[in-house]
Amino acid sequence: MSEAVCDDVLEDVLRPGLRAVFCGTAAGAVSARVGAPYAGPGNKFWPTLHAVGLTPQRLEPKEFREIERSGLGLTDLCKTRSGSDAEIGGDGFDVPRLVSLMETYRPHWLAFTSKRSGQVGLNRKRVDYGPQDASLGGVPTYVLPSPSGAASGAWDIEWWRRFAALLDDPSG
Repeated sequence: MSEAVCDDVLEDVLRPGLRAVFCGTAAGAVSARVGAPYAGPGNKFWPTLHAVGLTPQRLEPKEFREIERSGLGLTDLCKTRSGSDAEIGGDGFDVPRLVSLMETYRPHWLAFTSKRSGQVGLNRKRVDYGPQDASLGGVPTYVLPSPSGAASGAWDIEWWRRFAALLDDPSG
């Protein structure tokens, strides 16, 4: 397990009024090393955002701050450690911090980028993909399949397409 010397392994991308904030469990080892989220080999996060129409062009991990121009933000449940979920352990997740961020920034949606992050964030043993019946800090929540290369077996871009359509729906 690698731990950051400073407070946060990766910086958040947040501001008031975003359409959605994507929340993962923690920075992976590659992301921590290069200082950019979703940078691991085989990670589908950045290509998927473009493929489903959430960003006008495909961003590279090092361009992560540009996501804000599309009304999107980024954070993680664990900001002080990096590695796999098993390496981080349950004590590394800071749900009260996430709740406070949602209360402060009030995005339209909070999208968990894996079932594990949804389970931890919503304090549930089980979650399904899609919109959840619970909010966090007053913000509605959605669970997406993990874009991680390690989770390729559970990958389904259709849930990401549905989420993009939801964000584009003025009544949603």
